[in-house]
Amino acid sequence: MRLAASLLVLPLILASGTALKAQSPHMGFSLNLLAPTGDFASKTYPAYYSSKVDRTIPPQKETYDVGLGGSFTVSFPMDRNLAIRLNLSGSAENGTNRAPGEDTINLRHSQFNVGGDLQIFPQGTAFRHRGLYFVAGLSADFEQFDRSFGDPLYDYTDTTHKSRLGATGGIGHSFGYDSGMRFTLEASFHKTITGNDTSAGDPPSSDYLKFSFGFVF
Repeated sequence: MRLAASLLVLPLILASGTALKAQSPHMGFSLNLLAPTGDFASKTYPAYYSSKVDRTIPPQKETYDVGLGGSFTVSFPMDRNLAIRLNLSGSAENGTNRAPGEDTINLRHSQFNVGGDLQIFPQGTAFRHRGLYFVAGLSADFEQFDRSFGDPLYDYTDTTHKSRLGATGGIGHSFGYDSGMRFTLEASFHKTITGNDTSAGDPPSSDYLKFSFGFVF
């Protein structure tokens, strides 16, 4: 987590240092749909011998479904084409672990993200936060992996906490007039870039496509 904190601190320092110079910061709220990709969407673990039960556990396949989350953002325009955005977001996905002849294990992944992004407005509308924009940034991802061996609604008795660094890149568009509330659509890809060495026992990267629908003021 030291690496995550050190890499994330740069955009946060830039944002805090220039916020006083920013003109009309824009606050936003969004509802997010997360579609897992890669090993986060589906991963099969090889069979292994368990001394605890004195038998070989067959290959296990873990899958996660589309998740739901939300975000709060504050965008500080620096000039006509550039803004620095701070964001807080959270989300959760449910999944399953299945193996032939074994009971299904219910999974839940939840996370809280603190991030800093650069927004580029190629049409020069950063001050108004209107029109097309590109976004790229880093986030500190505080994740929780839960496993339920009983009731999928309550019995999550096996929990793993993980703090990692993530990177995000995407494209968005704000629809509306130069003032007042604007409707926003954004599509981005999130990639875990630290703490994802599965050979060392880390969980697979929490990689996903995120589709955001919200408002900016």
